[in-house]
Amino acid sequence: MKSVRLWYKKDGLAIYTSHLDMNRCFTRAVRRAEIPLWYTEGFNPHPYMTFLMPLPLGQVGMREPIDIRIEGDISFKEIRQKLNAVMPEGLEIVDVSKPECKPNEIAAAEYEIIAGFADAGEAEGFAAGAKSIIDSGVLNAEKRSKKGVKNVNLCEMIRSFEIEAAETNIHIKTVLAAGNTVNLNAELLLSALLSQFAAETESLTIVRTKLLKEDLSIFE
Repeated sequence: MKSVRLWYKKDGLAIYTSHLDMNRCFTRAVRRAEIPLWYTEGFNPHPYMTFLMPLPLGQVGMREPIDIRIEGDISFKEIRQKLNAVMPEGLEIVDVSKPECKPNEIAAAEYEIIAGFADAGEAEGFAAGAKSIIDSGVLNAEKRSKKGVKNVNLCEMIRSFEIEAAETNIHIKTVLAAGNTVNLNAELLLSALLSQFAAETESLTIVRTKLLKEDLSIFE
């Protein structure tokens, strides 16, 4: 038995697939691909499969990790080929590797956000205002957790933030806290900024490009 880390891309209509359905989808895929999965022991054996950092609904993921355990002799290249042959549209295995980092080493995530506004003036005004708020170090918002809803300062969970306007769109590149203890959803950040100006977007794309460790090196 050995551990394997699958890296997948999620885009297109697949971004609207819930985490529960993603579990079902990948369970079916590995069975159809005849990957020799290792099953847990006990009364109700099931294949070992762990999504390390579930992607929020509606967001694109460029390199999302899933850990599985397999038995037998099968190469990483063969695993990737077999899975991609049965994956539904919008989901693609981009890499298969040996886990180099422990799951609890995930501490941050890099995002790219593109939001469209009604006109260029509104986009430019929002970009300038958003930068000013982030630079001030204070952006309060209600955040839900297992313990309920509480008011938090989102700036304390932002590791870096860049924003610029291009015609009617604004482009944000940001690194936000991610992990089991502290986690900031990029959509919550944008919603909090929009509420400061009573602004609304005409279109929105949120892409999680990579997961990072505490020192902001790439999680592998």
